[in-house]
Amino acid sequence: MTKRYASVWDAIEATPEAAENMKLRSMLMMAIQRHIKDANLSQGEAAKRFGVTQPRISTLMNGRIDLFALDTLVNMAAAAGIRLEVRLHEGTKPRRIRTIRQRQRALAAG
Repeated sequence: MTKRYASVWDAIEATPEAAENMKLRSMLMMAIQRHIKDANLSQGEAAKRFGVTQPRISTLMNGRIDLFALDTLVNMAAAAGIRLEVRLHEGTKPRRIRTIRQRQRALAAG
């Protein structure tokens, strides 16, 4: 029987802690990438807005998640005007949590 995982990160990371870290980093990275694309920012413009270099934005846009710490991505998201919301819960059974974009749409709908 094949073991099923809730996330690809659960399958490939060595520990549950590392998997949770990667889930958060990937969610933030995708939100920042979407923001840059939706705002039609050049990499240079995004770099100025986020206070980083253009090569750093290139690395982000290429999905090099291994080169970004969680706190760096939080800072970049805040600079982009992306509002973060953290929900904590105990237990091993994950609950469905809205993505940042889904949350923004729900708030905009009223």
